[in-house]
Amino acid sequence: MEVSVLNIKGQETGRKVTLNEAIFGIEPNEHVVYLDVKQYLANQRQGNAKSKERSEISGSTRKLGRQKGGGGARHGDINSPLLRGGGRVFGPKPRDYSFKLNKKVKELARKSALSCKAQENAILVVEDFSFDAPKTKEFVNIAKNLKVDGKKLLLVLPNANKNVYLSARNLQRAEVIEAEKVNTYKVLNADVLIITEKSLDVVDGILG
Repeated sequence: MEVSVLNIKGQETGRKVTLNEAIFGIEPNEHVVYLDVKQYLANQRQGNAKSKERSEISGSTRKLGRQKGGGGARHGDINSPLLRGGGRVFGPKPRDYSFKLNKKVKELARKSALSCKAQENAILVVEDFSFDAPKTKEFVNIAKNLKVDGKKLLLVLPNANKNVYLSARNLQRAEVIEAEKVNTYKVLNADVLIITEKSLDVVDGILG
């Protein structure tokens, strides 16, 4: 699959790049995509929800009423879950939600996500660029030139670029990521994937 290379003004440079069929041209596997997205979202969970059980409530352990004949459920001290202010039965405890996925499964999921974007013609390849200083206005102008302003976009750079990152940080529908950190969730969550030329080489090296 050939894609024209654009400059940051949105004009064609006359060059074309061939997207690796083994990465951008496979039949997407929906199940592994689901697993990878599920793992990504699970890893974002803090898992620190906690409620107190009856043994952790501060209160007297004196038995309040008789065992039988009260007309209601039997209970002991004031910390009983049956009473207001008492402990909670089977409440949440801090836990780790993360789980393991095989490396090949994650690779297939990323290839599937990239292939989906290629099938939707939602991939733009642009020349490598940089900013001399953080300028949000310049980043917005690039999005307008590429006719993707108003869309949720993911810009993939070959390596960390602080000025470009800071230029996009304040934009709600734009995100910048390094090529080696591209993941299934980020790709699928974006409407348009903008990849620089050198980033393609990095992605080929990782997934090819």
